[in-house]
Amino acid sequence: MSTQHVLLGLLAGGPRHGYELKRAHDARLPRARPLAFGQVYATLARLQRDGLVVPAGQERDGGPDRTAYALTDEGRAALEHWLSTVEPPVPYVASTLFAKVVVALLAADVDRARAYLTAQRRAHTGRLRELTAVKTAPSATLDDVVAADFAIAHLDADLRWLHTTLDRVADWHREVHS
Repeated sequence: MSTQHVLLGLLAGGPRHGYELKRAHDARLPRARPLAFGQVYATLARLQRDGLVVPAGQERDGGPDRTAYALTDEGRAALEHWLSTVEPPVPYVASTLFAKVVVALLAADVDRARAYLTAQRRAHTGRLRELTAVKTAPSATLDDVVAADFAIAHLDADLRWLHTTLDRVADWHREVHS
């Protein structure tokens, strides 16, 4: 995820200060990793340095001064470019799940690989239930439903891979030990 572009997108609705941006990010992307305040302010500093945002005033609401930021024309253009650029499919498998199974198989520990795959399948199934409850809750927002659908689709793909891999490991084990 591109934090700078998400912040630009949040600023497209009007000027906001860092605290508001952090809260809006965490609310609008409910299943994403929450942003740290330091990350928000560091990103705003880079965006300002690059001419994509400018300070748009300060406010003090019983605490320290808070600088609001607004998009520049260059910031709007950068956001538009990012939004119109198709993301290429990820070229590499970068998953701890995948790595653990491969390492267990490399270590010729089929029983460990099977036990791990089975335990992981249970964990994924439990998470699917949780996400289904989130998206079907009466209080679910569109953000909640879209985020849950995204996570469910990825978990479903993982579950299909886990099932296929368990079958392959079992078939291989039978061939080797027959």
